[in-house]
Amino acid sequence: MPDNETLQNSSPVQIASMTTILRRPDIARDLLDRAKSAEKNWAIPASSIAEATEAEVTSMREVDRVNAQVLRRIVSLHGWPGRSLVGTEAAQAALAIALHADHDPPFQRTLLRMLYAAVQLGEATPAQWAHLYDRWLIHDQRVQVYGTQYRYRSAGLEPHPITDPEHLDRRRASVGLPPYEEQAYAARQHHTRQPEPHRPVPHQ
Repeated sequence: MPDNETLQNSSPVQIASMTTILRRPDIARDLLDRAKSAEKNWAIPASSIAEATEAEVTSMREVDRVNAQVLRRIVSLHGWPGRSLVGTEAAQAALAIALHADHDPPFQRTLLRMLYAAVQLGEATPAQWAHLYDRWLIHDQRVQVYGTQYRYRSAGLEPHPITDPEHLDRRRASVGLPPYEEQAYAARQHHTRQPEPHRPVPHQ
């Protein structure tokens, strides 16, 4: 529940296209704006980053650091920014920012625990938690579980190592993720911007 100060300072508004009244539309707008602004950096292949100047790389990393600081302030006051606080789209933006807080592993781990708690309350989705869990695992030098994280190699985009790949789609289904091949196709399309000749049949 929001505290008294939050209630007094908030002016909930009905957001078009959403069916819920957000408790903090101001936070929602900030998260959405920050994620949208940073997206152009997140979409840059590692090969291109390797060719960037030191100043350009520093600028990209600074954006992620500042966004993480903003998210830190938000969660210190409200916990994970879930659906009722900021809405579905802004909650997804918060996840994107959390995924790029790799420079601060302890904070990313804290966010993972907060996100898990939010899932239990219906404020976040198991799929969102799975993405952040995989991210934390690979940066802890462990093997990812749900196959959500990728890296660039000379041959192109490939997943980080995945545990027990034979049962991957079963695990993905348990957290609401589509079959792996569908996600892999979408990831390649997003990062290469080039159409592939054969698209997997969408999961029904």
